[in-house]
Formats: sequence, structure tokens, C-alpha cells
Amino acid sequence: MKAAQSFKLIGVSLIFAAGLVACDKPGPAETAGKNIDRTMDQAGQKINDTVEKVEVKMGEQGNKAGVAMDDAGITAKIKAAYFAESGLKTLQISVDTVKGEVTLSGSVNSQANSDLAQAMAGAVAGVSRVHNQLVVMPKK
Repeated sequence: MKAAQSFKLIGVSLIFAAGLVACDKPGPAETAGKNIDRTMDQAGQKINDTVEKVEVKMGEQGNKAGVAMDDAGITAKIKAAYFAESGLKTLQISVDTVKGEVTLSGSVNSQANSDLAQAMAGAVAGVSRVHNQLVVMPKK
């Protein structure tokens, strides 16, 4: 009987030892888990890269929109200043602003009004340069 118990004990010990050895070897489930983890890491990195690219593009578009809004604001300020000036006829002066550069076109009735329009445009915050293309049309 003692021999049978010894064999059982030896058998159980061998099964236990084989189980421990098997735990050290990666099985299909462990390999699959590692593959899933690797794929998730790669997907996460791709998502992060995409988010960064989108943020850069949005920043660039925001800057462009900011410049356009600044240009529209500059144009509005210049036109308001012309409207407040009784000597300038606002409907005859066109104001175009691109990246802070203002182009004046149309007609005025004297060189003095042309110079005044140019000076007023140049005095508005954000204006980097004024291109005066106003034509002097003397009163008839």
C-alpha cells in the first residue's frame, strides 16, 4: 500500500512539475494576448499621430481665419473713419485689406482728400502698408 501511495505521490508531483514547466511556455492564449496588446499599442500611436496632424491643420486654418477676420475688421474701421469724415465720400472709395495691406481704389475730388484717405487708413491698428490707387476727379 505504501508503494501505491508513493507512486501516486510521485505521479502527482510529476503532473505538478509538468504544469509549472508548461506555465513558462507561452501558449496560444498568451501569444494572442500579446498580439492584441501590440495591435492596440500601434492603433493608439496611429490615433495620436492623426490627432496631432489634425491639431496642426486646425491651428493653421484658425490662423488663416484670424487673419481674414483681422483684415475684415481693419476694412470696417477704415470705412467707419471715412464715413465720419465729411469731406470723403465713402461710396466712391473702395477699401481692400489682405494680410494687413490696404488698397484704396475709386475716386476723390482732390489730392488733399486722397492724402487724407491714405493717412486715415495708415492710422488704423493692424495696417502694415497702404496702396493708394485713388484717382483725383476734380469737381465740375
